[in-house]
Amino acid sequence: MPKSLEFRHFIFWHAICYYIMANACYYKILDRIFERYVMKKVDMIVKAPHFYTMQGAGVGYKSGVAMIVDGGKIVDFVDEAICDKEYKADEVLDMSHHAILPGFIDGHMHTGINILRGLAQDTNSWMMYGLQPFDNAATQADRDAGSKVGLIEAIKAGTTTLGDYEGRMEKVCEFIDKVGARGNIAQNVRAAKRRVYKPGELYEFDDAMGEESLKTNIELYDTWHNKAEGRIRILFGPQGADFVSPEMLLKVQKVVKERKTKIHMHVQQGDRETYQIVQRYGKRPVKFLDDIGFLDKDVIAVHLTDCTEEEAAFVAKTGASMIVNPASIGIIDGIVCPSVAFQEAGGFCALGSDQAPGNNCHNIIHEMKNVCLFNKIKYQNPEIMPAWRALRMATIEGAKAVGVDDIVGSLEPGKQADFIAIDLKFPSMMPVYTYPMRNIVPNLVYSARGQEVALSVVNGRVIMKDQKILTIDEEECYAEVGNRPDEIGKRAEKEFFEIHGTNAVFMEEDKL
Repeated sequence: MPKSLEFRHFIFWHAICYYIMANACYYKILDRIFERYVMKKVDMIVKAPHFYTMQGAGVGYKSGVAMIVDGGKIVDFVDEAICDKEYKADEVLDMSHHAILPGFIDGHMHTGINILRGLAQDTNSWMMYGLQPFDNAATQADRDAGSKVGLIEAIKAGTTTLGDYEGRMEKVCEFIDKVGARGNIAQNVRAAKRRVYKPGELYEFDDAMGEESLKTNIELYDTWHNKAEGRIRILFGPQGADFVSPEMLLKVQKVVKERKTKIHMHVQQGDRETYQIVQRYGKRPVKFLDDIGFLDKDVIAVHLTDCTEEEAAFVAKTGASMIVNPASIGIIDGIVCPSVAFQEAGGFCALGSDQAPGNNCHNIIHEMKNVCLFNKIKYQNPEIMPAWRALRMATIEGAKAVGVDDIVGSLEPGKQADFIAIDLKFPSMMPVYTYPMRNIVPNLVYSARGQEVALSVVNGRVIMKDQKILTIDEEECYAEVGNRPDEIGKRAEKEFFEIHGTNAVFMEEDKL
């Protein structure tokens, strides 16, 4: 008996639905197979309209690409149009109005005296008459509390590699590890007794203090070198040729070569150092260091403040590198250090923020602007030190100078994924031109202030987003400073007014 028309329609539509469902399952299975066996699974994809990789001799500009990150490293740059067909990521950073750059490298910092910010400017004999009364009054707990604030400031302004340098660095290493940043840490080695020296007075050495500080540096190396997933490296930090004996310098050199690390040291950092070395050894610091066989590729020479351009070029040719701290030395000494002569001689030069009592900030964008401006004024030439060169000093050239270019400083496959994102909709970065010239680098160097940094990533992990560090309680760190300035001030008061330096006079005249 023929089935009813309604029944035949029922069967037909159920067959259609079954066919559709079967094919949908088939395609889902195909999608899963494609994702599993064809698409590459990675940790992170970074999408942005502008990438500055620092590859080559310029800034390595790329557009229309996505950066692929896996296992904490950069693995590829691919055409953005096909990226989602080739890769599937746990995290996709869609930075639609940003420029991506390598994280900045601050080659030379003293965050341990950040607790004394703003106490030693506008004065001659900066170290002894400006800083020393307060430095003598600060405890290690004071230094550790202030250091955190300085490191936070640097990270928020785009620094991912922190070249810190002070007397006790254990807490700094712990904090950098907790934050998730990268540290290139030097421990201070010093034999000159800590007191205020009058102009022309030779430093008094305590060899036992020098030996103890070297021992502390070795212990720090043994505890922290290549620790924190390889994010922390330990250097050795004689304070300067004027603060230790020649025998101690050579002992440090031997220790460094045995451990395959580097020496991070102030070199000819001012006329006070030149005076000390000439009085002791009858020659200028660079000549003295060369004569004892100290200058070579393992030395990172900080400042070269009192060097002639010929002396700076000579240091570069020994294979040593340089860190220039333009704002700090400009404020402290009124001098433009000979970084241009050093670079023209073939040397690698990094930027540093130095210390807050002299510079007032830990911000490499600030240093990029100053190194450009100061050299243009010094040479009366607007084409000296263009913005792109300063950016290289803050990234790849800086990485080469401080010995971390094997892992960071540029965005290229095989290197660690340390990068930052600059918000191009921030007022200081607007408007954006891409043709006939791009203005992103000039705006970053000459206009930005640090708040433009919207994201910081180290080892493929986001550590700062929207000016908020994700791994710590910032307010808790700020609270640690508390009333420490009041207590330091009370302890420093007597010596401050007895010295009666420029700032004491300013206080008496109601100018501060």
